[in-house]
Amino acid sequence: MQFWQGFAVITVVHLLAAASPGPDFAFVTRQSLVHGRRAGLFASIGIALGLAVHIGYSAAGLAAVIAHSAKWMLAIKIVGGCYLIYLGARALFSKAGEMSVESTSTVVDRPWRLIAGGFLCNAFNPKAPIYFLALFTVVLSPSLPATWLAIYGAWLMILQWLWFSLVATVFAHRAVRDRLIAMRHWIDRVFGVAMIALGLRVVLART
Repeated sequence: MQFWQGFAVITVVHLLAAASPGPDFAFVTRQSLVHGRRAGLFASIGIALGLAVHIGYSAAGLAAVIAHSAKWMLAIKIVGGCYLIYLGARALFSKAGEMSVESTSTVVDRPWRLIAGGFLCNAFNPKAPIYFLALFTVVLSPSLPATWLAIYGAWLMILQWLWFSLVATVFAHRAVRDRLIAMRHWIDRVFGVAMIALGLRVVLART
């Protein structure tokens, strides 16, 4: 496959994968609605950086080992699922009074926490090894020139960041946010239930 053919394929495939609802989408949406556009953008940076983990082990040929190893997949499922449950529990048991203007300002003034949260949310996604195994089987492989792999990997991260930056911008838009700002507490509740449900589904799913 020629360079630009592979480039086009991974662009289409990854945009479709990024657009599918999941933990990353829920995390960025919640941060954008509750804390504003800047918080959503910082979370998007973390999610994009999380791809470096998956790209790294996939380029090294470990994606196939992980995807076909029951022990590795079980470990990833437990860690990833428990992290999703942790995120959900934090939101579910937050108090309504915690969502003040001051707390929102504090969250945005500590971007590293949002970036780290997005990074961990993506890095612990238990579906990622299977997705990247398929992507590297169809388009990429360790045998590709290192320059190609570096460009493809960087482009995947840029696509991830662009998509979730768009999500953050849309959900932080005044027309959307003003309608939902009074329901911030319930947004946390819905987010919490959704993340806990995703976490339990991951942990309890058969390998």
